[in-house]
Amino acid sequence: MRYEVFRQDKPGAYHTHCGDVHAPDREMALLFAQIQHGRRMQTNSLWVVPKEEIGEVDTDEAAFGGTTDKAYRWATTYNVDASFAEEIEASEREQAAEERKRGSDD
Repeated sequence: MRYEVFRQDKPGAYHTHCGDVHAPDREMALLFAQIQHGRRMQTNSLWVVPKEEIGEVDTDEAAFGGTTDKAYRWATTYNVDASFAEEIEASEREQAAEERKRGSDD
């Protein structure tokens, strides 16, 4: 029988899927999970669940987060006009020149 293993690295953290084990019963699955997945990294706890007991809900079955488009929430690109960048560089040069003038007046 196949068991899915979820690992928690420290108290209060989420359990994340780290793999699976094949075992004849629950007790052996717990032991195999400890040996294969619990000793490789710091582990606080393991969840060992029979594969058949895990349910899935995908986007075809449910609308996660509503049906409205929320793409505006994800900053994927920044549209910056090249002339704007040139204007900023010119302004910085002007400011530096003025700073040099003020420094030489002292």
